[in-house]
Amino acid sequence: MSRYILDACALLALLRDETGAEIVAAAINAANNGEAEIEMHKANLLEVYYDLYRSHGKEKANLILSEVKKRPIRINAEITDEIFAEAGRLKASYKISFADSFVLAQASISGSDLLTADHHEFDTIEESEPIKFRWIR
Repeated sequence: MSRYILDACALLALLRDETGAEIVAAAINAANNGEAEIEMHKANLLEVYYDLYRSHGKEKANLILSEVKKRPIRINAEITDEIFAEAGRLKASYKISFADSFVLAQASISGSDLLTADHHEFDTIEESEPIKFRWIR
């Protein structure tokens, strides 16, 4: 079974029908069919929410968020000691955002493929860390 960690930019690509949306849609379809599992940290979902809030306002952001929650994406709100330590190590080691430290920690710990388009932030990390990146574009 395929396992994916979803980054904010990947979910936004799907919601905006940007390049790479078809890769995210295929992963979600696989999860609907029981062939994959998808997880996203709540810190990364917050990035999606505030982006939608800024661009479309509160009502539209809340509507889209409720639609996202209906998809087969497990939202992880927990910060285990293991995620805490790994996110801290990654944040201390690389110039990344707070939310990015969580998505990277989840992917590192779980061994899941990280669905992302964030080359600017993650290309150097891909060269140095044993994280499996699944680039959507």
